[in-house]
Amino acid sequence: MSSTSPDSGSSGHTADAGDHHAHHAPLWAYASLAASTSVIGSYVGLSKLLVLVFPVFLLAFLRFGMAAIFMLPWLKRGPTEPPLTGRTRVLLFLESFFGNFLFSICLLFGMKHSSAVVAGVIMAGIPATVALMSWLFLRERIAPRTVAGIALAVGGIALVAVNKSGASAGGETSGWGALLLVGAMCCEASYVVIGKRLAADLSPRRISALINLWGLVLVTPLGLWQAMDFSFSAVAPKDWGLLLFYAIAASTVTVWLWMRGLRHVSAAKAGVFMVFLPISTAIIGLVFLGERLSGVQALAYALALAGVILATWPGQARRA
Repeated sequence: MSSTSPDSGSSGHTADAGDHHAHHAPLWAYASLAASTSVIGSYVGLSKLLVLVFPVFLLAFLRFGMAAIFMLPWLKRGPTEPPLTGRTRVLLFLESFFGNFLFSICLLFGMKHSSAVVAGVIMAGIPATVALMSWLFLRERIAPRTVAGIALAVGGIALVAVNKSGASAGGETSGWGALLLVGAMCCEASYVVIGKRLAADLSPRRISALINLWGLVLVTPLGLWQAMDFSFSAVAPKDWGLLLFYAIAASTVTVWLWMRGLRHVSAAKAGVFMVFLPISTAIIGLVFLGERLSGVQALAYALALAGVILATWPGQARRA
């Protein structure tokens, strides 16, 4: 990911000019970002139901495979797109490895040992993690209030991880489950940082198709291994329908919406919309999975969300 730093200036309209002209961003770009993170949050919660039916690697394999069929037309290069360079190919692989493959593994295994409510609190730390990674790999300056936001988000995550008595109806969260979800959070933050560079060169549809194809390649050996001993006839039709929604939402809709909005909104501004992810995850857990929000979890949720807003809310634009 450090290879993105030399070109951080090449996408100047997405970083420096992004804050200065944020008010010129079209409304549909903001709507795309909000819709993307809301759908991500919904399938984070619903994935808890899928891991009860499918083994994790088989679930990821079926997800990427179904999405690949839908996105076959998206693989073709557009008339105005430049050919893929070696650097772009590496970034596409890293985008898929962290944002698709490793994120799915950490998320699905983490959800087997966690509740959707706790997952929502941990996912609330994504924008603060994006800010930290931007400083580390893109050499972007982090304001003092961003540091304070990171501290709040980490405090919320730590509060959930050490809270053993606040088990919800969806199941108690183990330390292993919380650690895996933190790994998923870091993978998603990497996806945002790398995606900012890719969005400047490729269309949202082609990015979605290419990183999904890499995800399919990475998970196929593990998926086929688990498929050998799996009884597909025992899967209920409603579970196949939920899997289809998961495949289309996770690999197709959310990536396309996010990259579409990211081309017109600065990274700091886009990070604010990550607040919709933990909110929708918690709503799914509370409404559909029968989970409850304990007092400690509510406090942790408030800390994490405060960290999101404090770390990513853009400051006043500077005049040249």
